[in-house]
Amino acid sequence: MRISFSPQRRDDLLEVIKDGDILIINGEAFDFTSLPDGGTIPAGTVPCAWIASDVERIEDELHLTLVLPHGPNPSQAVAFPEPITVTEDGPIAIPYDEPVQPEEPTDEA
Repeated sequence: MRISFSPQRRDDLLEVIKDGDILIINGEAFDFTSLPDGGTIPAGTVPCAWIASDVERIEDELHLTLVLPHGPNPSQAVAFPEPITVTEDGPIAIPYDEPVQPEEPTDEA
């Protein structure tokens, strides 16, 4: 499975799990097992706001683009993410930035 990303300023989170040709996106399953090689599901057809492209099967590999949420000051890796190839089932490592922790006040007088 080849996943590209479309970065977007959003405060929500993205969690994706691969189970064969099923993607579980934020808890909702999307099954692409019936998509034949060379087939395309046009963008907007899959009822998922996180899928930002056609879903295609090219040489028996799924290709799609997911919206990548990020905060107000994304790192280069999040603002310009490289596509990833996912071969194993399980949670997918989505590019993200660690939340910035507010500094603790000091008791200097």
